[in-house]
Amino acid sequence: MKSYAVRDDEVEFSAIRAQGAGGQNVNKVSSAVHLRFDICASSLPDFIKARLLALNDSRISKDGVVVIKAQQSRSQEQNRLDALARLQALVDGITETAKARRATKPTWGSQKRRLEKKTQRGSIKAMRGKVTD
Repeated sequence: MKSYAVRDDEVEFSAIRAQGAGGQNVNKVSSAVHLRFDICASSLPDFIKARLLALNDSRISKDGVVVIKAQQSRSQEQNRLDALARLQALVDGITETAKARRATKPTWGSQKRRLEKKTQRGSIKAMRGKVTD
């Protein structure tokens, strides 16, 4: 499996204020990061671009732009690294192709055992009826 790295010059960052708890710090410091990555304008191979655009993910807009918001850390640099890692994980998840499934048949013995069990169970149920002389 080949890994395709996302180039830093193709990613656009903007700092925003984080949501949630954090006391006064959350109102003063723009520590959260919005990452924007244009799929169509990137240097990724065409088949990966097509897979990303076909993906039904809420982080991908209709224009083909991936938007990731990172606000876990109080540090803007940590949030930037987290957003980049999540984008790379998204691209790596696309490059993995599922192994093709081969249809198999049940063995002759397993088919025979299954039918014998069905017959035995059916005869047990047939004996549950009313007893008549």
